[in-house]
Amino acid sequence: MIEHLRDKGLGVGFACRVLGLSESAYYARKKRPKSARRLRDEQLMPLIEQVHADSGGTYGVCRITRALRRKGVHVARCTVERLMAEPGLEGVIRGRRRRTTVPEPSAPRPPDLVDRDFTASRPGQLWVADMTYVRTWSGWVYVAFVLDVFSRTIAGWQVANHMRTELPLEALEMALWRRRIKKDSGLVHHSDRGSQYVSSRYTGRLAEIGAAASVGSVADSYDNAMAEALNGTFKAGLIEMQGPWRTSTRSSGRSSSGSPGTTRNGSTPPSTTYHPPSTNATGGDNSKPPRSPPETRSPDSTKLGAAQGA
Repeated sequence: MIEHLRDKGLGVGFACRVLGLSESAYYARKKRPKSARRLRDEQLMPLIEQVHADSGGTYGVCRITRALRRKGVHVARCTVERLMAEPGLEGVIRGRRRRTTVPEPSAPRPPDLVDRDFTASRPGQLWVADMTYVRTWSGWVYVAFVLDVFSRTIAGWQVANHMRTELPLEALEMALWRRRIKKDSGLVHHSDRGSQYVSSRYTGRLAEIGAAASVGSVADSYDNAMAEALNGTFKAGLIEMQGPWRTSTRSSGRSSSGSPGTTRNGSTPPSTTYHPPSTNATGGDNSKPPRSPPETRSPDSTKLGAAQGA
């Protein structure tokens, strides 16, 4: 870091003062010979990068360790893991990755007003929002939630076969309608820095009602831990236990009936601000007949709530 600042034209003394380091310690470290471990790391790192590149970026820690040993380079697995973590090298992960919220670097970023303190003294004081994905027999569908921190209930939700801004925005509109949020009520809306949540349409809607937008840092799930926990509870207590689902319509209906804070039969009364999308968003039930169809018994609206309280 100090050498980088020095290359930018800053003096070593000034850089050390800014970083809170001793200038004499910096020069002593420069004169000190490299340790045996550091010399070993410098020898292994090019070999690891070469094996990783030759594999097309698919080899992980175990395969690279075995590949090096076949070449006569005896190295421990933990050493390979540590050296791969420094430049961010990783192997391919089986199964297609699904990204719900993608950071938007060019969009204005509201501050983090929550700072991982997920507490509220009244309803409608703090909401957390996030998106997740659900596998159905007709393809992937995406679910957006808005959770009231005080009551720990879902204030709004929406299901669609896309990840456009309309998805979380419709969940927000449902929450605003159901909770009768008035303008300048002191609401704080917290989310991650996904492009949907920092878009002009979403932040503009929050500004219309006088809500304060709050976002966490990039690639840090702890900054939105309560919403992330809801996603996990939703999948474990409802989707995985009672699925699989054939279409987004069935997943949507079961989400509403099994989610606390929503109506039992999954219906939403009409309003002037919330307009649910067409139920045939995925083109209807065009999948093949299921080998073992899901059960058709009436859903229990308390199952997910019990899973959340567990």
